[in-house]
Amino acid sequence: MFEEENSLIALISVPFIPQLAIKGDFARISYFAVDKNIRSKGIGRKIEEYFTDLAQKRNCDRIEVHCHSRRQDAHRFYLRQGFTESPKYFIKMLSQSDEYPSLLPKKNPFISLE
Repeated sequence: MFEEENSLIALISVPFIPQLAIKGDFARISYFAVDKNIRSKGIGRKIEEYFTDLAQKRNCDRIEVHCHSRRQDAHRFYLRQGFTESPKYFIKMLSQSDEYPSLLPKKNPFISLE
């Protein structure tokens, strides 16, 4: 979490995943959000770079992130940070949702789905 003036302005969740059968542990960004009112000020870059360094220190050979096709701004961010696109991702829904593919709360100050 990244706070400024007692307000949460960014958060990231990065589990580190050991591989048992193959070489190369990895990190996966499962949540990463920056308040939409303060984006493009370098906060996301600093947070991502910090976790890249941490993943390298933990001997991870890659960082993965799954990002929905509609999130074009996020795609540009990840490309600027050195990520490359991996074209296959499969999903099996175990419950129905009127909001799929977005399972986020309708009012989330960090993410704009517009």
